[in-house]
Amino acid sequence: MGTQIFDPVDTEALVSPGWIAAHLDEPDVRVVEVDVSPASFDAGHIPGAVFWNAYGDLRPVDYRPLPSSELVGLLERSGIGPDTTVVFYGYGAYLGYWLLRSYGHARVFLMDGPREQWVDAGHAWTTELAAPAPARYVIGADRPDLATQADVLDLIGDPDAMLVDVRSREEFTGERFWPSGGMQEGGRAGRIPGAVWLAVDVAQQSPDEVRELCEAAAVGPDRHVVVYCTIGNRASQVWYVLKHLLGYPRVSVYYGSWAEWGTTSEAPVENGAPQG
Repeated sequence: MGTQIFDPVDTEALVSPGWIAAHLDEPDVRVVEVDVSPASFDAGHIPGAVFWNAYGDLRPVDYRPLPSSELVGLLERSGIGPDTTVVFYGYGAYLGYWLLRSYGHARVFLMDGPREQWVDAGHAWTTELAAPAPARYVIGADRPDLATQADVLDLIGDPDAMLVDVRSREEFTGERFWPSGGMQEGGRAGRIPGAVWLAVDVAQQSPDEVRELCEAAAVGPDRHVVVYCTIGNRASQVWYVLKHLLGYPRVSVYYGSWAEWGTTSEAPVENGAPQG
């Protein structure tokens, strides 16, 4: 994973390598590694873990988010039922955590920080692939923490809403499409009109510092805050900070994020330095 989230006020969602090791053999516990490539997982992973590819599994077609009906299939293939305790780790741990929480899954946790802390704590990797028994899953319809492209279109210019771009400054101003610096054939770089910039690095600050940065950007708890990035991973980290550490009541992640918005020809785009 990337940089570690600051020591949180609310630690309810976070578990340690030791906690995972102590619960690995429990039949109602499923560990999931989330990353953009299976290379690290294939080289070694937590015993019993399954792998979710942030692109191949969660954005299988044209970078569009996985539809709810197909998410059900992924959960069932992963051996996850409504009462399963799910623990995410790896580069996209917060993305997995947010996604399940946004669909109402109650027992979901994450190991914050780099995946290597598993071996640093004295535990061994395995290369054996888990074969969990298929489960049955039903997803509810109420998803207040998940914003769709249609939702975001409706919120542009809404004084009750605040769109927050948590990518790099270069992505926000339209100098690059992907975080790595590459562009996308048929895609447009830039930002959603009216969005403010609050880089994901905010997640490394203390709660008081985060609150000050948010207030300076007019990102207050009295507004519906919608965060986005490229595929939802950085946005889910900031969502966690705003919702679970600062207690903002209305925080959503635009799951499509720039991978969807920037490749939708009719979606409005701003670029360059913001005016004013």
